[in-house]
Amino acid sequence: MKNKGKTKNKKIIMVVDDNPDLLYSVKKGIEFLSKDYQVVTVESGNKCLQLLKETKPDLILLDIMMPGMDGWDTCAKIKNNKKTGDIPIVFLTAKTDPISRSMGSLASTDYITKPFEMKDLKKRIEAVIKSN
Repeated sequence: MKNKGKTKNKKIIMVVDDNPDLLYSVKKGIEFLSKDYQVVTVESGNKCLQLLKETKPDLILLDIMMPGMDGWDTCAKIKNNKKTGDIPIVFLTAKTDPISRSMGSLASTDYITKPFEMKDLKKRIEAVIKSN
């Protein structure tokens, strides 16, 4: 898979969320805190899967509660695809119930609840990328 548009030495982070304000804030926050990342934003699970046909990010930040295809289904489709199954997924969600947390820890590399601190998000992104 090509990393279409990837800037040399920059890691690509794909953020998937139906909230345009969150997409904007996370993109600007990550880019402000580190020049090591290129952030790509996507508004739905379906659009995420379409974009994964063209580019392979180094990490996906994925919301769970989205209209249409939710984060659980999006995660399963990514993990069950040979070309994308090795991409680390971090759930970035407002779901704080114990069942969601438990399932999220099984399906993803990390589970971050909203609201979050941008500096904490950056540290956790760095930890996931370094471990892969």
